[in-house]
Amino acid sequence: MEMNMSFSHGMDDEYEKFIRRMNPPRVVIDNEACKNATVIRVDSANKHGILLEVVQILTDLNLIITKAYISSDGSWFMDVFNVTDQDGNKIIDEGILDYIRKSLGPESCFTSSMRSVGVKQSMDHTAIELTGSDRPGLLSEVSAVLRHLKCNVVNAEVWTHNTCAAAVMQVTDEETGTSITDPERLSRIKTLLCNVLKGSNKSSLAKTVVPHSVTHTERRLHQMMFADRDYERTGDDVLDDRQRPNVDVVNCYDKDYSVVTIRCKDRPKLLFDTVCTFTDMDYVVFHANIDTEGPDSYQEYYIRHIDGSLVKSDAERQRVTQCLEAAIERRVSEGLKLELCTTDRVGLLSDVTRIFRENSLTVTRAEVTTKADKAVNIFYVRDTSGYPVDAKTIDSIRQVIGQTILKVKGSPEDSKSDSQESPTRYLFGGLFKSRSFVNFSLVRSYS
Repeated sequence: MEMNMSFSHGMDDEYEKFIRRMNPPRVVIDNEACKNATVIRVDSANKHGILLEVVQILTDLNLIITKAYISSDGSWFMDVFNVTDQDGNKIIDEGILDYIRKSLGPESCFTSSMRSVGVKQSMDHTAIELTGSDRPGLLSEVSAVLRHLKCNVVNAEVWTHNTCAAAVMQVTDEETGTSITDPERLSRIKTLLCNVLKGSNKSSLAKTVVPHSVTHTERRLHQMMFADRDYERTGDDVLDDRQRPNVDVVNCYDKDYSVVTIRCKDRPKLLFDTVCTFTDMDYVVFHANIDTEGPDSYQEYYIRHIDGSLVKSDAERQRVTQCLEAAIERRVSEGLKLELCTTDRVGLLSDVTRIFRENSLTVTRAEVTTKADKAVNIFYVRDTSGYPVDAKTIDSIRQVIGQTILKVKGSPEDSKSDSQESPTRYLFGGLFKSRSFVNFSLVRSYS
């Protein structure tokens, strides 16, 4: 059976290479057609997942897609994207333009089917995937265990949504600075991290995986949250109906499509997030119209399931709606944005997140990056009590970490009802020192 599957995939790959040779992709970049955006036209042979591949490449360059026209009905894929940089300017950097041409044009190496979307191999770090129930201080606990196990976190992205938490972390060995390959050590890392994710609730779902191949981080986070069913609403949902995306799903029988319209506030990577969801749910986008100029975004998709069927029932319609809402909300940052820039060192993430926890702040989203010897970390934090973050708390934290090292992006919200310091804020501070916590976690049995 495995040999037959391998043979089938090999035939698919050869057939796709033949189609590409006969119909090589074409990319046209035009800086004159639109007065306020660079227009990118992509034509190529159609295949399932190609839209996500194209959008992912543009998104990874931190380009803002202001408009898009998508048509992939039949055997040909034709897309037009209007893009700008983060400041709203046209793309004039020849290095970026050349990269787009090579990544999307005839020199590109789009590989076969959805098996390979976003896959990146790496030998200089070990990737760890974590999923579990969110709770205050979870990132601090995880990073403390990794520090005790002599793992240095060089890159990480953490999302929380609807009481679910997911993280993709890239770690290296503290001594060698390279990936960790010893099976016994990896097993120990997974065991202890799983204990942390479960916390005191032994029955809670928690998962720690060391994958053999590292998938595109944000794409993988969507898959992990989707698998953890974060789209199912909970009683303590922090978003009200006015903040929630407006998603509508109807069947257009005369055109033989299900039509999905999405109205929400615009933000970077919005198109990537919605296309990821359609792909993960096995829907094919045949046509789409995207308009995200101004503060709001309008997206219209004409889809069918991969088996050719339309949305069949109210239950399926509700699931599509909930999954798209969740995909949009996952990256909506709840809380105050803090940016940390300093020289990287082992245990940095553990120390910083411990200070957050001791000051009753919980991390709702995090981006940890290391370039050369420089660490640039972004944290979105909230008060664990649910109140807005106190400006005095932030000032206190910055004094400990360093005023020039930790900067506030935006201002803490004023809170009249919670202006006084909580008398228990620092009561348990000593208990949560990283070494004390790790010693506690080591004796917890794993089952």
